[in-house]
Amino acid sequence: MCGRTACSLGADRLRRACAYRDRQGRPRQPEWVRGERYQPSYNKGPQSSGPVLLSRRHLHQDADSSERVLMDMRWGLVPSWFKKDDPSKLPFNTSNCRSDTMMKKSSYKGALLKGKRCVVLADGFYEWQQQQSGGKQPYFIYFPQSKDAKDKGKEGDEEWKGWRLLTMAGIFDCWEPPAGGEMLYTYTIITVDASKDVSFIHHRQVRAGKGAAEWRMPAILDGDEAIRKWLDFAEVPTQEAIKLIQPTENIVFHPVSTFVNNVRNDTPECVVPIELGAKKEVKATPSNKVMLGWLKSSQESSPQKKENDLPKWTSQFIHSPSPKKTSADILQQWLGKQGEPAAKKLK
Repeated sequence: MCGRTACSLGADRLRRACAYRDRQGRPRQPEWVRGERYQPSYNKGPQSSGPVLLSRRHLHQDADSSERVLMDMRWGLVPSWFKKDDPSKLPFNTSNCRSDTMMKKSSYKGALLKGKRCVVLADGFYEWQQQQSGGKQPYFIYFPQSKDAKDKGKEGDEEWKGWRLLTMAGIFDCWEPPAGGEMLYTYTIITVDASKDVSFIHHRQVRAGKGAAEWRMPAILDGDEAIRKWLDFAEVPTQEAIKLIQPTENIVFHPVSTFVNNVRNDTPECVVPIELGAKKEVKATPSNKVMLGWLKSSQESSPQKKENDLPKWTSQFIHSPSPKKTSADILQQWLGKQGEPAAKKLK
């Protein structure tokens, strides 16, 4: 399942990061709807709100269905047919939706057949691995980043040069309070079987009297063509769009501190890579970190940072049998070249 994400880009940069081409091939940026409600976060959990992409036609019937808008919605789908006056009284969890049952369950089927498909945006998502000691080790999972990606793209740049957002397939719905009032927009993230590259995080173990433990991951839409087909409900029917829901191998990950376990912890420390088995966290500088440079610069209030290439944190760094090269060593080596005082260690 997907129970925690990060989306740290400010509203303006998030819009630029979602640039696309419309049906005529013209470069566009999605416009915000209720953008003032959006709040960046390094640690988003269910029932919090987050940014999604959807077709403009859902809001304006005469709009071209290929046009996109950005909207802040609450995580955890509330079906439009729910009749109670308090959406929190929904008796089941709808933060995730299994791909193999979404056309069978009324909570999702009706919305799907009406074309209510959205793309949930995030820097990446977190997953926890059960440890033999009884604890759980969190990991941060995201798209591989281009080596020419920069900390902060300039406003005049034709192409976004910042962090490549993780684009997850979702379903949304709109619920109206029975007694009247403001409409509530909510979404769920579709999940699929975990890909081979990250399946090690959750070993399948058969317990006495129970079936195999199964891990599912978000259905990731890799590339603008997949995003276009998923969003354009007027041109791409439901049965065709569902074919896009497949596991992907195009993701990378690294271990992070248990600091992220508490959803109230909402700082860049949540995504800092650590060295597994080390007594101390990997040190990081406050203003020139490879990974945190783009995160801190994503906030509109942050000062401009020095441009640096982003490293590719792949699974080989975590599982390499050689103790000579770990992700922590690589990060520490880079940090040592910066000549800045170390930041406060994670607790």
